[in-house]
Amino acid sequence: MHGHLGATQYRVSLPAGVNLPRTLRIAFASDFHAGPTTDPKVFELLRARLVEVQPDVLLLGGDFVSFRADHIEALLPVLKDCDPPLGIYAVLGNHDLWAEEPVLLEALRAARVRVLANENVALRAPFSEVSICGMDDPWTGTPAAAGTFGGAGSVRILLVHAPEGLLFLNGQRFHLGFAGHTHAGQVALPGGTPILLPAGPLCRSHAYGRFEIDGGGTFIVSRGIGNSVLPIRLNADPELVLVSLETTGAV
Repeated sequence: MHGHLGATQYRVSLPAGVNLPRTLRIAFASDFHAGPTTDPKVFELLRARLVEVQPDVLLLGGDFVSFRADHIEALLPVLKDCDPPLGIYAVLGNHDLWAEEPVLLEALRAARVRVLANENVALRAPFSEVSICGMDDPWTGTPAAAGTFGGAGSVRILLVHAPEGLLFLNGQRFHLGFAGHTHAGQVALPGGTPILLPAGPLCRSHAYGRFEIDGGGTFIVSRGIGNSVLPIRLNADPELVLVSLETTGAV
């Protein structure tokens, strides 16, 4: 059971004095878990929604597969049909790093996805001051703030698989951040209170939604797309996140 694929929209304003040429439209999706626990129909719903909204840039939060890297084949049509003008950027999640990582990386690169691990890349003009800062997975990788943010532009967008990436910032700041991993519990009480969550120290306090980080920026945790362990979601439907990043005072 994959449930209804919702699209949650946020507006995020940059601090005064930090300007963009226009509003940057960002799509974020995470935790696809292609494999036996996820109905591939949800990927078709995602493909159709991305074609509809036409974001400027697509960010992917990892856990592309469960168990085997070749399950990525079910997700590739989504990536190949989505061609945002500013590109597609991703980090890997713990399930990806447990799978055959080289196979997964080759498939993603063939689909024009730039995978980041403790590094950043500037978007194309006219958004060249915006850097996508991809941090390695906090659980199965080796997260490092120095590489993630070193040389980044004046607008920094953090991309990390799990909320615990916040624990590895080492004083670095970002304007907008994205994570998944929690699935918002995947099975939750009516109203969305998660029942089961990963064991990380921030997974309950940052299980889902929008957070304003002291000394940092706006941090958004998605419910994700697919299913892990159990092939079911309850009161935690799959979600595509859409963010309008704008200059303060922009209409």
